[in-house]
Amino acid sequence: MSLFKLIMKRKIFCNWPLRLALALGSTMVFTAASQETPVALSSTNALNLDTSIRLALLNNPELRAAGARVDAAAGRAYQAKAWSNPELMLNAEDWPVNEGRGFPDAKQTIGIAQTLPFPGKKSLDRQLGGAGVKLSAAELALRRTEIIRDVKAGFFRVLASERLVEVSAQLVTVAESSAATAQKRVDAGAAAYQEQLRAEVQLEQVRTELSSFQRELSAARQNFALHLGRPELNNRKLEGALAETPEAKFLEGNAGPLLATHPSLNAAQANLERAQLAYRRARLEAYPDVKVGVAGGRIGATDESIIQLGFSLPLPLFDTGKGRRQEAQANLRVAEAEQQAVRQQLEREWADALKRYRTAASQVSNYRERILPKSAEALQLVQVGFEQGKFGFIDLVDTQRTTAEARLAYQGKLLEMNLAQAELEALIKPQTIK
Repeated sequence: MSLFKLIMKRKIFCNWPLRLALALGSTMVFTAASQETPVALSSTNALNLDTSIRLALLNNPELRAAGARVDAAAGRAYQAKAWSNPELMLNAEDWPVNEGRGFPDAKQTIGIAQTLPFPGKKSLDRQLGGAGVKLSAAELALRRTEIIRDVKAGFFRVLASERLVEVSAQLVTVAESSAATAQKRVDAGAAAYQEQLRAEVQLEQVRTELSSFQRELSAARQNFALHLGRPELNNRKLEGALAETPEAKFLEGNAGPLLATHPSLNAAQANLERAQLAYRRARLEAYPDVKVGVAGGRIGATDESIIQLGFSLPLPLFDTGKGRRQEAQANLRVAEAEQQAVRQQLEREWADALKRYRTAASQVSNYRERILPKSAEALQLVQVGFEQGKFGFIDLVDTQRTTAEARLAYQGKLLEMNLAQAELEALIKPQTIK
């Protein structure tokens, strides 16, 4: 009985590190889940960016899978703290086989046996379970960050595609008017037939471009709805606009120190800690566990009460843990290298996104302040000159085409700047939705 109490005392005392790890992991998951409040949508509600992110955090299947992995890790951690069940032992020894004597005259005992792991093994098993929970929670945080980034990018692509379709539709209207005017001029003998052909070619071109932009818009809407985890919302109207001015914080200073808090680095650090614990655990694998047994009974012939104690210790004739130590040591080197690779990858992604953002911001400014005003002014001058007979119809068509291309290019640069901003925000400060 005293041995059993000792075992139970040790079991209860050693549980507190794992309970703390599970509590921390559960707190992280609960905090993440508590931020995801239900989103009520009517059939006419427009989606803004914040609502879209909330929907994705609630419905994205990849994010739900990552959350389930945290629960699975918590289950493994709980199992790691559990001791093996004791074994019930029923023994009958010195059983007489002579005539007239039998089982009642045998030595009979009943007891239990318990395996006692080598000191340190069970503690490391519990720590490994807690490290698994921490790693899964870090991977969940990383997936949340990626989902938010992807939703932002999808939102911006839909807005840009809608704007391109709108501009392209206006160009079709202008091209139809130009084609009709050209036909009237040709019919009146005021222009050569080639003017009509040129106008009709331009009309077919802008119609083809409009069809292409409409297909891209449909694809962007479908991809965006898939990120939300709500495919039925692929035709839902979006409420918002692309940012046309850059953020000063991305044009000045360096966010290098902020990258150290990125979820991918946290996950790499958690993986390294788990690998270190696994290596320490593997080093103890060669040390055998002890099986202790205690039993009580009687000697049949004399009916005397007896108590038996037993110890069983495997003989370490062969090093059965060598392969596990080698594997754990290799996994530790892998985790160290992966942590360094993640840090370098983040720095490369930051530098690349920052360069694209600054380039796109400069191009957006150039289009807004110089190219678009000049193209609009040029079109106005050509239109006035055409009405006064100073320019030909071909000049007017070419200028309209140039102005249209500038407007479409401006939307493309706006999209590039907003996409780069979404990547930068995901790298330095994961967004929290309240």
